[in-house]
Amino acid sequence: MIRRIIAALFVSVMGILAAVQPVLADGIVIPDPVPCPVEGCPPWPHPRPMSQLVIRYHHVDVKIDQQIAVTHVDQVFYNPNAQAVEGTYVFPLPADAAVSDFTLWIDGKPAKGTVLNAEAARAKYEEIVRTLKDPALLEYVGRGAIQASIFPIPPQGERRIELEYTQALTASGGLVQYRYPLNTEKFSMQPLESVRIRVEVNSSQAVRAVYSPSHPVEVIRSGERAFSASYEAQQVTPDTDFTLSYSVGESEAFHLLTYRDPLNADDPDGFFLLLLAPKPDAAAERVNKDVLLVLDRSGSMEGEKFTQAQQAARLILKNLNEGDRFYLQAFSSGIESFAPGLRPASQAKEALAWVDGLSALGSTDIHRSLLEAAAVTDPERPTYLIFMTDGLPTEGVQDSQKILDDFGRAAPKNLRMFTFGVGYDVDTILLDSLAQEHHGLSTYVQPGEALDEALSNFYARISTPVMTDLSLDFGGMRVYDLYPNPLPDLFAGTQVVLVGRYREGGLTNVRLAGKVNGREQVLRFDEQEFAADSRGEMNDLPRLWATRKIGYLLNQIRLKGPDAETIDQIVRISVRYGIVTPYTSYLVTEDQPVLGAQSQERIAAEQFESMQAAPAPEAYGADAVNKAAGAGAMSQADQAQEMEGEAAERVRAVWPRTFVLQDGVWTDTAFDPQQMRTQKVSFLSTAYFQLADARADVAAALALGERVIVVVDGQAYEVTAEGSKATPESMPPARGTEFDLPETVSPGGLQPQEGKTPNIPPAPKAEPSRTVEPVSGAVPQPSPVCVGGLLPLALVGLWLAFRRPG
Repeated sequence: MIRRIIAALFVSVMGILAAVQPVLADGIVIPDPVPCPVEGCPPWPHPRPMSQLVIRYHHVDVKIDQQIAVTHVDQVFYNPNAQAVEGTYVFPLPADAAVSDFTLWIDGKPAKGTVLNAEAARAKYEEIVRTLKDPALLEYVGRGAIQASIFPIPPQGERRIELEYTQALTASGGLVQYRYPLNTEKFSMQPLESVRIRVEVNSSQAVRAVYSPSHPVEVIRSGERAFSASYEAQQVTPDTDFTLSYSVGESEAFHLLTYRDPLNADDPDGFFLLLLAPKPDAAAERVNKDVLLVLDRSGSMEGEKFTQAQQAARLILKNLNEGDRFYLQAFSSGIESFAPGLRPASQAKEALAWVDGLSALGSTDIHRSLLEAAAVTDPERPTYLIFMTDGLPTEGVQDSQKILDDFGRAAPKNLRMFTFGVGYDVDTILLDSLAQEHHGLSTYVQPGEALDEALSNFYARISTPVMTDLSLDFGGMRVYDLYPNPLPDLFAGTQVVLVGRYREGGLTNVRLAGKVNGREQVLRFDEQEFAADSRGEMNDLPRLWATRKIGYLLNQIRLKGPDAETIDQIVRISVRYGIVTPYTSYLVTEDQPVLGAQSQERIAAEQFESMQAAPAPEAYGADAVNKAAGAGAMSQADQAQEMEGEAAERVRAVWPRTFVLQDGVWTDTAFDPQQMRTQKVSFLSTAYFQLADARADVAAALALGERVIVVVDGQAYEVTAEGSKATPESMPPARGTEFDLPETVSPGGLQPQEGKTPNIPPAPKAEPSRTVEPVSGAVPQPSPVCVGGLLPLALVGLWLAFRRPG
């Protein structure tokens, strides 16, 4: 009798879940069935539906001390229903978690948690997916989990859940990586009101590079061995796990990360990311530099803009290094300089008074200003020209091409040009061309933005060069499509993020050459591995490379005009990697098909013909500035382009794949309807689960919905509602343990080893789950627990949470 009641209650829960998606913000709240208080309800065990719970906020605080990470999760769930809700909270552990010493508090009370193991979880997982008829949880196969019962949440009430767990992070080649499961997109019907992740790191060694490939982070350093990194957003629905990498060691940081899928018949070449950062004592060997600061003081700058420009000039002068030199110029109809040539940093105090006496008036003679700045340049010293203007050339030579040509002949090769365009009345073609042709960058400060902050933040990054004129030699490895190219100079406290592509893979010796105070210096990094097969690692790399490549190509079209080949490249890369561009707006509409070589060739030809027939776009104005800023941001991006607006509804990035919603089917953009035939697979059939088990990226693709077309090793599989003749034998082979992670426990006193899993005894494999008792006490605190089998999906044994008296 008891078994029948439990079974009926399990069916009840499945019924309500079929009507209402669970809510996930790294943890899932699964409501219990709601009894019907009025006559006429559907017969039990089919409960009446309820509205979803709402997540008020989701805050994560992480402390990493000597590679031991303690993660504290703080969430508030809101019940918008007219009745109380209780149920089960399930937290999917990070895929690389090897230990979970945790304390779970729900509304100030300690809760009992259950840890689930892999073998039982996979069987129960398939049962739940079949019952729910919803594949959204597929991508969590392989993750461990903790579950606990939720105390009742009253109508219009809240329940706060705090969870804390510990894991040991490994270092590979001095690079430490932390990952937090933040993907909520498939489970949250409403955006989260607030999302915040803050990571504090203390290391026994100096920290070199800090980088997040997944989210823009603010990094604040508090010495050589400590820093914090923060991400914060409001009203968002996160769809990417949070990842943070940092390098430790006493030498230069040189980290090579790769992604290559040799089974991708269309494009088997790999992608790589190279992270460069100077050694800890590099600032002591800083390169003496020359700074040329050129300010537009024309009448249009009068007021707040010129006041901010003066403030930025003061900050730069006050932060010159001993051994630096400077040249200070203000231009309008004429040219005025603090001194006729380069002056030592010791004279910066006198220059401050000169800056205070400047005022804005007159026209804009950009041509003469640039030539006079080039004339004072010392070709033997690294030189950084910071050029700021808010207008078009209105005095002297006004032809942009002649200005570029004349300055190109006058400026020595060692000059790096950084342009700042203020407002909308700037010649974006001129400023971008100056920066590109002289190995610099252009920045646009739009109305309402602070010019002094933009200039100050920029100078803080370039204030201390440690190696200039960088070049890389990859030995016998065939690499191509590198961005940025050429490499920028290397500065203390910063890093260079280089992305590119490579051929077959293998080991190679890499040489980094550059200059330090005029002397040639060469650094060798031997036996660097470009992986021949690295599926399952660095899955965001292809889209990051595509973002930078498209940004570069868009800039080429803006500066040099359209050509058929460049537009064709943009269209193909955009469709393949889901990067929305002005030429591929069809990605987010159903106006025209975008899949297949023929469709993409047609789109590219139409766009090229349209651009040829249209008048040349203006180089100035709000539209020109926005396009220049957008393309520049893409070409320098540290994260792949985010999906926003309509694109987020119709385009999904799943690992290195992209899917477009067409006629209700999530279709792999690698699918060519003119060249490929699909093998149909019935939704939730045995063959369907065999397909999901083939590869982790395939499982994540199937999690998009009930109708999916996915290309695996050149074969297209179409998931349909109708019956099909597909058999498990016709599916790709199961991945087996290809992406399995080591099962370990924590007896305490973890000793992480370089490049290895912590040396911890293996967990017993006989137990399907573990129950963890709550920690007593009034204040949340870590509770050391020996936990076995932490690496499966967190959906086994749900019936335990739905027990009712009798």
